Amino acid sequence: MNSTPTNPLDFLNSGNNSGKPAGPNADLVQQLLYEIIRVKELIAYYDSIPNGGGQLGSSILTELVTEAYNSLVNYDLVLMKKYFDLLQNCD
Repeated sequence: MNSTPTNPLDFLNSGNNSGKPAGPNADLVQQLLYEIIRVKELIAYYDSIPNGGGQLGSSILTELVTEAYNSLVNYDLVLMKKYFDLLQNCD
């Protein structure tokens, strides 16, 4: 059986303008990675709010990203789905 290795981060370099993984080949790992990257950008935004106004939001989002990343490392599908859903609703 000869399979072609795929890079789960290929969606970042694809012609898709949004950078969001789409189509039948977009799996949970790719979607979760996209959400982690997106939320990390939100964390930078919250950190840039003057006088520490975004510190609480930044802390909460940082914890979510850390846990989502751990679910990827451990390949825990239940937690990956949970954190994907949670990160999708972050703004």
